[in-house]
Amino acid sequence: MQSHIQSELNEAIGRIVLSGGHAVVPNVNIHFANLAYRRPWLREFFNSAPLNFCDGAGIQLAARLLGQRIVERLTYGDWFYSLAAYCQAKNFSFYFLGGQPGVAAAAADTIVARYPNLDIAGVHHGYFDKSRHSSENADVVSAINRCRPGILLVAFGMPLQEEWLAQNWEHIDACVALTGGAVFDYLSGRMRRAPAWLCRCGGEWLGRLLIEPRRLWKRYLIGNPLFLARVLRQRLGPVK
Repeated sequence: MQSHIQSELNEAIGRIVLSGGHAVVPNVNIHFANLAYRRPWLREFFNSAPLNFCDGAGIQLAARLLGQRIVERLTYGDWFYSLAAYCQAKNFSFYFLGGQPGVAAAAADTIVARYPNLDIAGVHHGYFDKSRHSSENADVVSAINRCRPGILLVAFGMPLQEEWLAQNWEHIDACVALTGGAVFDYLSGRMRRAPAWLCRCGGEWLGRLLIEPRRLWKRYLIGNPLFLARVLRQRLGPVK
């Protein structure tokens, strides 16, 4: 069932596409906030975006501690099907960029099986030389521009996907860019999500940690407490 916030975000993205705009729509969670704390360029990337959304329960908690309220967090696992249905109805096209070879294509097949009239104009894996002036990078940008998608979904993981967009977005002929992390792994079925009940109560991070402890232990067991400490310091006064 589509939530009100999902519908609002779909419509906001739709307005950018219909107007022929050119905007990045990033998502923010604790991992992003921790990365941005040490990277001024990443803070600028986020703050300059005309639209963004919360995809972490920790950000909701931080907002409450600071006297604010974020009504709902949106994860790609919950939201993307709603966006796909909306884009199918509006005839917006996608380009999937990221993941290991074959994973973005498998994700596209999964989505099209559910939404057969959705236009996925192209796919490309994320294993190429992303250096700004490399020939492989130029080829990827050219492939995207030949398709001229309404929405480019970039899934390299943080902060690589944001860095790539910061360097290349002005040369890309697409209306909206989304930063998707591991979205193709989940859509393709390559990676399983935490149980639904755990996701609903804000514990998806714990489920991810249990599924991928070796890769994610530092992000959650060190990163989460550091983030909370900074939020509590901000409650008492400006963070130095």
